Amino acid sequence: MEAELLTLASVAGTALVNVLTSETWERGRDAVVGLWRRAQPDRTADVESDLAEDRELLSTGDGHPADTTTASTDENPLRAAAVDAWRARFVRLLARHPELAPELRRMVDEELAPPAGSSGQQPSVVFNAHASGNSRVYQSARDQHITER
Repeated sequence: MEAELLTLASVAGTALVNVLTSETWERGRDAVVGLWRRAQPDRTADVESDLAEDRELLSTGDGHPADTTTASTDENPLRAAAVDAWRARFVRLLARHPELAPELRRMVDEELAPPAGSSGQQPSVVFNAHASGNSRVYQSARDQHITER
């Protein structure tokens, strides 16, 4: 699978979980269910129920979304698990249907994007690198310590 598709699946998984914990979660749910309905209609019911379950798990007891967007995944293992699960699901979908990549990109940009004027959702960070020959690539979103000689 191409690195670009893996990156897209990762961004989609994170964006979806962000939407599930927002006020506009129905829009994200409808977009994802619609995508699966077109690609794998036999799995649509499972996707729909998993979205509802994840929404419930990521919400507080009073039914309002928990503040999962400001906490890192290190501080919120439930959110991290949901992101990983949806990332893997998008990877499998794109592996079977790579022609859906443009539609998934559009969905991430339009349906899973935070609402205009909203704050609180942290932007996604995506690193892309290509090493060839004997070159090395070092990327970090936080601390990095390299001890080579």
